[in-house]
Amino acid sequence: MIRVSGSGATCPGQDYFQRLIIIAFVAMTAFPWIQTPATAREDSISKVLRSVVSVLPEWPPDETRNEEPEGSGVVVFDGLHIVTTLHVVDAASSIRVRTSDGQVVPAELVGRDQATDLAMLRVTAALPALEFSGDVELGEEVCAIGNAFGLGLSVTCGVVSGVNRAGVGFNGIEDFVQTDAAVNPGASGGALVTRDGRLIGILSAIFTKQSDANIGVNFAVSAPLANRVAIALRDTGRVPWVSSGLRLVQALDAGDIGELGARVARVRAGSPAAQAGIEIDDVIVSVDGRRIRKPADFVGVSARLTPPGDLTVEFLRGGVQQSATISFAE
Repeated sequence: MIRVSGSGATCPGQDYFQRLIIIAFVAMTAFPWIQTPATAREDSISKVLRSVVSVLPEWPPDETRNEEPEGSGVVVFDGLHIVTTLHVVDAASSIRVRTSDGQVVPAELVGRDQATDLAMLRVTAALPALEFSGDVELGEEVCAIGNAFGLGLSVTCGVVSGVNRAGVGFNGIEDFVQTDAAVNPGASGGALVTRDGRLIGILSAIFTKQSDANIGVNFAVSAPLANRVAIALRDTGRVPWVSSGLRLVQALDAGDIGELGARVARVRAGSPAAQAGIEIDDVIVSVDGRRIRKPADFVGVSARLTPPGDLTVEFLRGGVQQSATISFAE
């Protein structure tokens, strides 16, 4: 028998509250499958761990990398494919992967994309796979899972610090989720997941000035962009990027005031942008509802599009806001 006792006078409703505590305790004891939210989150992360692997590249003698001898990867699709970062495996003479339960198996590099620094590996026996999720909200709790410093898979948690980061300077095409969850060398290619286990990014880069270690500004390729790249690498080994036919520059020069955007410096004749009616000196301020502050933002959002498809573009022409639809054929 469970007794709840106390001293002094009771307030109205105290007995009722105590009974609720007793009922909850008895229920959790009698029915162990009833879990607290924290326990459920722990189970979700444990399941994700089975879908993250350590990537073990073998380097030629002149390509040995002491700072990042190993990397990470995420099992996707049919369980036979693993997405990782290209810089982890690009110069490797052979590749193996180590699963979370300690199995080491060979892997083959079947696709690479320099623009996003992503690569696709293939193994011969299926592993538990994760599905790519959609976009994530600012401030959402997330965890980074990767093989930091080659020590084995580890989990660090934080929040989403920024979304749709582009023009950071790591890759030609960037659409990053920024997080303060600790990410260190060796975690490249690992998973950025929500606390309930949704895959929202592939760990890619650490922003640092003086040392190659975590300072709380870390980047993962967004799930929508990583998914688009991964599908293309799985199917053809390469990514066919769309071209709008625009050359864009900053709308404001240094010291200027006004509205940020991407100014059109050139429009290729007959291109999708030309057919949509975009003209030189138009200032693009939004694409599909996403604010455009610089040319890299436009590149990032358009890279997520798999043709055929459309982009709805809002732009300023002579200070007047207009819109157009840029259509891309397959």
